Amino acid sequence: MTTKEMKLNTAGLTKLRELTGAGMMYCKAALVEAKGDIKAAQDIIRKKGLDIAKKKSTREVREGQIVSYIHAGGKLGVLLEVDCETDFVAKNADFQAFCRDIAMQIAAAHPLFVSAENIPADVLEKEKSIFLDQVQGKPEAVQQKILEGKLAKRYEEICLLNQKFIKDDSKTVQNILTEIIARIGENIIIKRFVRFEVGGH
Repeated sequence: MTTKEMKLNTAGLTKLRELTGAGMMYCKAALVEAKGDIKAAQDIIRKKGLDIAKKKSTREVREGQIVSYIHAGGKLGVLLEVDCETDFVAKNADFQAFCRDIAMQIAAAHPLFVSAENIPADVLEKEKSIFLDQVQGKPEAVQQKILEGKLAKRYEEICLLNQKFIKDDSKTVQNILTEIIARIGENIIIKRFVRFEVGGH
């Protein structure tokens, strides 16, 4: 490898780490697999992160943090519970930074639920009936496709994991959660939150 190639390789490695937050070994392996293509390497890391997150998703979480975030001169606040497997990770700086980011996300983006699975059945049925009224008269297959699209859009608005991440709108909160699970190596769950706003309901 020439000096120029080594510089490019090192720069690519540094860039990939900044973009994904993945460990040096993950980044190096992904760059090799992607033949130096940073975009392709990002996709490889995301897929591997998703695989790691899936494997860890059944592991029990008994530790974690309750995080508070106060904004706007005390007029807006969030209480958030994020769970992990060990007390060691609960005290980890990366984990705590992630919790703070998620609390800020909740303050800024005003989600109502953690995920689509947390939406009560009656609320979901009401949303569906509103959307179905809007597509009456169209063929059933078309209705279903439009309904799915409208629900997906609505999930992006009200479900935390589906929202665009406030610090990087090329990723969802779910992407950020998957990345930290891959990086830290433990199952992590955003359990629940409450958002308070003066004058709100």
